[in-house]
Amino acid sequence: VQLQASGGGLVQAGGSLRLSCAASGRTFSSYLMGWFRQAPGKEREFVAAITASGGGTAYADSVKGRFTISRDAVKNTVYLQMNSLKPEDTADYYCASKLTRTTVPVTTAPGYAFWGQGTLVTVSS
Repeated sequence: VQLQASGGGLVQAGGSLRLSCAASGRTFSSYLMGWFRQAPGKEREFVAAITASGGGTAYADSVKGRFTISRDAVKNTVYLQMNSLKPEDTADYYCASKLTRTTVPVTTAPGYAFWGQGTLVTVSS
């Protein structure tokens, strides 16, 4: 599967952005999807994940209550709605996927097989 992330940009603190990740292929509904981010000089970290069915989600503590992950099976797209953005949310954001129908969202990078290119989110103070 190929993943194409978009939606990054520059936003002021307190603002919102919605990231999109479009997936190729006809088996999107069989893929676990996740978002990760990497800030300059830091390791890649988990942000959010959603199971293939959409029935299970997981979030990093740092974004819980502010970010929402969702998926659209018709558009083969996963979204990350980011509200109340903070300067520390500044990073390259990556979407990832794995062919699995697990009911438990995967929160570690090695658990994903496919990665898209990053989309840069910059939050100014």
